Amino acid sequence: MKDSFNIQQFLHAPSDTDYLDQLITAIHDACTTGREHSLESQLQSFSDQREQEIERLCNSNHQEFVASVNQLLNVRKGTVDLTDEILKLNESIQTSTQKVVEHKKALVDSRDVRQNIDEATQALRLCLEVLGLANRVEELLRNKKHYAALRTLDELQNVHLKEVVQFDVAEMIQNSVPAMQGMVKEAVMTDLNSWLYRIRESSQLLGQVAFYQTELRRRRQKERVEKSPYLRLFKLNSAIELVLDEREEFDVLDNEDIRIAFEPLFECLHIHEALGERDEFRLIYTDTRRQQKELLMPASLTLTNDEISPLNHLLESIAGFAILEKATMKKTRNFRSAMDVDELWDSMCKKAIAIIGPALKGITVADTLLKVKNILSLFIQTMDSWGYSCDAWDSYLLILFAEYSKLLKKEFCDDFREIMSNEDFGPMTANTPEDYEKVVEVSWFKDPVENREFPTVLPFSQMYPLCCIDIRTFLNKYYFFSQHYFQNEIAIDDELKASLDELLCSQVCKQLVDRLQSNNLGQLVQILINLEQFETASRELEQLLVDARQSNQGGSISLKATTRFKEEKKTAEKRIFELVNSKIDELVETSDYSWMGTKPKDKPSEYLQQMTLFLNNIMGSALLALPEDIKGLIYFDALSHIATSIIALPRSESVKKINKTAVKDLATDVAYLQKFVSGLGQPMLLEVFVELGQTVDLLQNDNPDEFYDIGLRMKKYANVDPLTGPILLEKLMMGESEMKTPAAPARTGFAAKFR
Repeated sequence: MKDSFNIQQFLHAPSDTDYLDQLITAIHDACTTGREHSLESQLQSFSDQREQEIERLCNSNHQEFVASVNQLLNVRKGTVDLTDEILKLNESIQTSTQKVVEHKKALVDSRDVRQNIDEATQALRLCLEVLGLANRVEELLRNKKHYAALRTLDELQNVHLKEVVQFDVAEMIQNSVPAMQGMVKEAVMTDLNSWLYRIRESSQLLGQVAFYQTELRRRRQKERVEKSPYLRLFKLNSAIELVLDEREEFDVLDNEDIRIAFEPLFECLHIHEALGERDEFRLIYTDTRRQQKELLMPASLTLTNDEISPLNHLLESIAGFAILEKATMKKTRNFRSAMDVDELWDSMCKKAIAIIGPALKGITVADTLLKVKNILSLFIQTMDSWGYSCDAWDSYLLILFAEYSKLLKKEFCDDFREIMSNEDFGPMTANTPEDYEKVVEVSWFKDPVENREFPTVLPFSQMYPLCCIDIRTFLNKYYFFSQHYFQNEIAIDDELKASLDELLCSQVCKQLVDRLQSNNLGQLVQILINLEQFETASRELEQLLVDARQSNQGGSISLKATTRFKEEKKTAEKRIFELVNSKIDELVETSDYSWMGTKPKDKPSEYLQQMTLFLNNIMGSALLALPEDIKGLIYFDALSHIATSIIALPRSESVKKINKTAVKDLATDVAYLQKFVSGLGQPMLLEVFVELGQTVDLLQNDNPDEFYDIGLRMKKYANVDPLTGPILLEKLMMGESEMKTPAAPARTGFAAKFR
């Protein structure tokens, strides 16, 4: 039906061109499908139908039929011609179709080849991409883009290799992935090691910057305290100080002096996390930092009085190292544990203290040791601000303080020995008011004299103010140790009291007492005056220690030195008494009494005149500077010794007898002494001659038996020694008997019996 329809369609084409086009199409289709015979039979059938129709029409109309026949013949001829053309065309089409088939077959073949080529090209492209990514990893490593290299390697392994899994190159690259991951890890570890080396080299500079910032905080806090003394209660790193200092923002890790970039560590940590090796990396990093800590600590230090910079460098390096550890712990999460960081810190502290201890033996000057303490306190305050425990350093400061105290005491002893070696024990002279004010300012001198004239003589010798200066310096240096930072103020208070007491007793007082062996009365007097001044100074020091006390201990402070100076004052007084009395004894030994003389002297004995002259001289010169009460005691003791010595002269066993002439000489001397004492203006001193006077009166009494009457004796001779009186009376009786008549035996026996 389709062929008939087609025939009807192209036979009724509107034009010859359309007719031929449709006919050619039909022929081509018939030839292509192998139905050309069917087409030909249909055309033939159509032609027969048309002939029959024409014949029918012709029968009805001959003329028309004839015309139609002619027309038909023409048509037939045309049809035959057309058939020939169709056959030719069919043959041509068959030839063309064969070529088309051949071309189509060639096309199909070429398409298969093309597809194979496309597939090969696609596979090659994928392989090239894989190789390119592999090369890209190496390029990124060269450019220090380690994480990008790792991500590229991950993309290569998890995406691109799956696309070329059927090729050998995939297996080869897959086998090389662990090696490339190792390259990434090695590269990032190399960078990390370089970073670790740089920060180790930068530790000291970081420590310097941190120390400097702590020093600036100290200054700012000091300025605040000057404006508001209440803030003195709040030390550095206290909550109040930290709040007040919040406005001063400073990043010790990132500033104009130093910048510590943690990117290499972050990258390394990130890459190891990506590789699933975070714990392994943490252990490696911990071990590396432990090794760097060991490299940081020297085997020993050499410190001298002039050079302590090695200690500075060591503490700065430790501080920088520890600050980096804290910063690492804060900037990373669960990477550096507090236990690891504290373990490193404790290890460094122990090692540093073990190194510093022997090195301090090279320091023999307290000021240098104080510089060491100041460096340590700056270090401690810096590390405390970073949250590190400094208990070990606090304990070490106590040890350092003990060494500092020893050096201070040694220096004080050395200075005092030098002062004493140049001391002449002469009263000090102030030539100008300025000199006088300087002396008063440094010493605890209570000056009762106003409107002094200059030059003026001071009661003490030069060693006293010089020693006072050393004492004040000694005190100040002790408290210098607590400046900025020291957690054990009570140790300073206790050690200062004990040390000061020790020095005043074992050095100052002892050396003054040792000088009491001198026979120079002026020196002894000056030593006594100095001891009195030191007693006053010691009392002032007791109050000063209370006022300067840094701990919260209550109560007063008593120095043993105060009592010691007071006691040694008595020793000095006794020594002066001894020296004065020894002089008196020397003069008494020169006495020339004639116990059995015949003519009384008309003037006092020469030795008494020399004695009173001696007393006048020492009281007006050597003893002039003594306080009045001490001078009074010396006078009293000297005069008492004179009286006792005079009484002892006739009582001596070498004197067997005396007479009234000798008694008159004694009376003359006693009167002379009483007159001398009366001229001193101290009536109380006359009491020292009461016994001597009563003894002489007893010997001058014509009725000596009154002495043996208890009532009369207590009334007239109460101060006469009960043993001395009878002895002297017996000697007098013997002497008088020799000059007149022999003495009555009864009287002698009575006197002996009374004795």
